[in-house]
Amino acid sequence: MRTVLMIVISYVFGSVPWALVIGKLFYNTDVRTAGSGNLGASNAGRVLGKKVAVIVTVLDALKAFLSMLLCSKIAPDAVIYSGLACCIGHCFPVFAGFRGGKAVATSFGFLLGINVLITGQYFWEFIFPVLVFFAVLYICRMVSLSSITALLSAVIAAVVLKEPLSVQISLFILWLFVTYRHSSNIKRILSGTENKIKWMG
Repeated sequence: MRTVLMIVISYVFGSVPWALVIGKLFYNTDVRTAGSGNLGASNAGRVLGKKVAVIVTVLDALKAFLSMLLCSKIAPDAVIYSGLACCIGHCFPVFAGFRGGKAVATSFGFLLGINVLITGQYFWEFIFPVLVFFAVLYICRMVSLSSITALLSAVIAAVVLKEPLSVQISLFILWLFVTYRHSSNIKRILSGTENKIKWMG
């Protein structure tokens, strides 16, 4: 019962659309009506500026980490499931008509939760994907490709570090899910029309 409760709570917590909340509260802007229309940090930054992108990134990442932290106190065996539920909530938020983001920042919060609350000894599974993300972003200037590549590197790191099978499988499922959420981006990458950032020197 506690496991089910925490999965539901994590999904609801993940459903909080910080890009939408910040846009409406402080900028009187619905980010769903501008840019790509996505409720993620990238579109929030595109519409409202780099500062908002950073804030939304941190808040979206914290959703997963705090969900997993709470779960570790109530239903320790369900920590990894609560993290996944939070990521799903971010993509299909009950508070925003089930049209959310692509779970990139939330996935990094999930990675941090795995390192702090499950493996407890390997921070490379968090640090390495972050380094990969920025390295690929610097080279290609595409957040979508950087995100997909970074999460794939997390899967590889989990296998190389011989982490629990549940962690490896969960990360692989998350990578597949995030990649699917980026289907339209992948099509644009292949056609050479994907948006590129301009702020990284």
